[in-house]
Amino acid sequence: MYELKQVIVVRQDLNLPKGKLGAQVAHAAVEAVLKSDKNLVKDWRNQGMPKIVLKTENLESLYKLNQQSKDSNIITAVITDAGKTVVEPGTVTCLAIGPDDKNKIDKIIKELKLL
Repeated sequence: MYELKQVIVVRQDLNLPKGKLGAQVAHAAVEAVLKSDKNLVKDWRNQGMPKIVLKTENLESLYKLNQQSKDSNIITAVITDAGKTVVEPGTVTCLAIGPDDKNKIDKIIKELKLL
């Protein structure tokens, strides 16, 4: 069986407070799982639901990662904030990639650093 993982990528230019950042990461992780194939999610859960949180510079780089993931047929979830607390309504905060094959995801995120 191949290894599965999920990656959440957070924009660094927003300088989100820790609590807000945590909530946005959770939104992304859940949304991507809800969009994913149920059998894939079952396998991912059986593997311990591995996930990592990485950082990217800005909106442009986040959208580039999103497109690369889609081009590789990987489920993504772009999170847009409602703007009730820290950022303006409609601000894109983060991106979930997968869960999917670890090797497919690693080809896309290889240049990113841990949050």
